This record gives sequence, structure tokens and C-alpha cells, in this order.
Amino acid sequence: MSESPTQSNQLSVAVLGAGGTIAPPIVRDLAESPEVAKLKLLDLDGAKAEATAREHGGDKSVAIEVDGREEGALESQLSDVDVLVNSASYRINVDVMETCLASGTHYIDLGGLYHVTAEQLKLNERFESAGLLALLGMGSAPGKTNLMAAVATEKLGGQVDRLDAIAGGRDLDPPDGFAPPYSVQTLLDELTLNPIVLRDGKPVEIEPLTDAGIIDFPDPIGDAPAIYTLHSEVLTFGPSFGCSECSFKLSLGPAVLERLIALTTAPPEEVVRAAAEAVKPSAQTISFHIVDGYLGDRRVRVTCKTSPVPQWGLGGSVISTSAPAAAAVRLMAKGRITAVGAIPPEAAMQPQDMFDELASRNAVFSVTEY
Repeated sequence: MSESPTQSNQLSVAVLGAGGTIAPPIVRDLAESPEVAKLKLLDLDGAKAEATAREHGGDKSVAIEVDGREEGALESQLSDVDVLVNSASYRINVDVMETCLASGTHYIDLGGLYHVTAEQLKLNERFESAGLLALLGMGSAPGKTNLMAAVATEKLGGQVDRLDAIAGGRDLDPPDGFAPPYSVQTLLDELTLNPIVLRDGKPVEIEPLTDAGIIDFPDPIGDAPAIYTLHSEVLTFGPSFGCSECSFKLSLGPAVLERLIALTTAPPEEVVRAAAEAVKPSAQTISFHIVDGYLGDRRVRVTCKTSPVPQWGLGGSVISTSAPAAAAVRLMAKGRITAVGAIPPEAAMQPQDMFDELASRNAVFSVTEY
């Protein structure tokens, strides 16, 4: 399993956390990808994994209940797997990477919220020596935003002073009740852990919920307030692109943000209850990701709008996060990703390769130079 994928490979893929919010669309995407031969859907909750297999996995998938905390349990499932997509809690990223090293399996995750990513990057030499790829943060943000930053930097002639990554989404047909766009615990971490921004080339902690100003999103969002949050882009953009200033800004729907802020001071049992009672967003969500690059008095804005995929019954917000991970699997199978090591997306692939893959998943990219 230690050889990098080569062109014409059909890959065997495992999805960890298969019963979660983001895994089902990843599974649906991979199930419809000819580059994928079979899918193992792994989750602590076997019933949830079965539901994902039944609703999204087609005839390629098998659901398996796995407790990764049991020694050897996860590794035993990876002996015939080429790549594992980790959509479980980012808190277990390092442990899962260790398991992939032991089993000789390539690894992809959706991000490590800065501090965990920093620990993951320390495994680079071990993955490199094993001839394995650990693709760190291959969702929407981090993920697409990293590649959009590469485009912005290129448009500025290969030099950039400042990079700001921005995310915003809205539900155009919101359901009754609390409908968070992804994991409640991850969202609360983003709202309660000190954001880190890059200032004069150095990481600086600021207060949670710090106002990030008004963002001029395209329609149908328009001008909307944002806050600074903790994100992995700020960790890798400096070394990758040479910028001395960097930040991540998030704009959530007002009702979702209000409920999350209330939960930041709630007792743990209320948070658990809120997460259990949360309803899924509608299939009419849209998602925007923006990267602004600055060099002197020049600015380049790279924008991605992700719309719903009607034939899947899935909204743009969830597709925005799931599609890049699935696309990375296809690019590995096609031989377009051959890098090894524990690295961020900007070090692993050509942006246009990913953008071309995402075009069929209703992601539209644009570049504006000022």
C-alpha cells in the first residue's frame, strides 16, 4: 500500500466517521466516482454507518462498526485499503495518522483547527519515509482556500504581503430548529478558542468572537458581518506563500450564530443535548469561500461559490466541504497527486486540477484583480 497511486488505479477507500454530517456526501461522491472500487464505511455507531451505506454508498460500500479506541481495531480494517478519508472529530487526527502509518495507508482529513494541524505536520518525515501521503485539511476551509491562496499569490507575481481567507454560507430554505452547517463541537471550538492571526510574520492570539468587519459576499448573501476564528490556513500560509499577514474570517447565518454564542457558556450537558437535537440544514444551502491576496496597492480576490447538487438532494454548504476530499481521492487515482509526506493541499497538487474536479460538483471559481 506504500506506493503512490498511479494513473488508471481504482482505489479502495475507507471513510472514518461515516455516520457524521460531512461523511454521507463524501460517500455519495466516491460511490459515483469510477476511480473508486470499494468503500468501507467505519463508525462507532454501526447503525449510522449502515444508514450512510444504504442511502449513499450504492453497491460499492460496506458498513462496519469500529471503535478506534480499541487497540488494533482500526488498523485491522485498513489492510486492504489504499486511502482513508478521516471525517471524524479532528481531535483524533494524529492517532488515525499513526494507524495509517502502521497499516501503510494514505490519509486525508478535513482539517485540524490550527493546533492539531501543527502536531500533524511533525509526522511529515515519517510519512515521507514510508512513501505515504497525509493530506492535511482537504475540505472547503482549509482545503479549497489553500489552493485559492496559491492562485492569488501566482496572480500577484509569486509574492504576497497579506492573505485573508473568508467563509460564509446561508440556508435559503431554513428548517425549523437549530441547523448548524457542520459539527456543533467544532463550531463551538471555533467560537471559543482564541483565534490566531499572522502579524508581521508572527502568530498572534486575539479574543474569540473578535469582529472581522463586513464582508462583501456576492448575491444572495451580500454584505454580511464576520468574526475571526481559529483555522489551519493561518498556520501554513506563511511558510507556503511568504505572507507576513494572514487571517481567517467566518460569517454564519444570524440565527445559527446566536444559538452557538448561547451554547458557548452553556453547561456540557446542554451542548450535548443541542447537538443531538440539531436538525440538518435544507438542501438549498449555498456556500462562498473567498481568498483576498494583497501586494502593495494591488489586490486579487479568488471566489468560489458552491450551489446545491439537486440530483443528490444535498445543499451547497455540505458539498463545499465534502467534494474536495472526494476529488483528492480521484486525483490520486489519476496520478495527479503523487506527493508524499504530511503536507497541506498547496504542497500536494496543482490548483487547477482540483478546480476542474469541483466544477462537476457545482463549484464555480472566479478571479478578480484590483
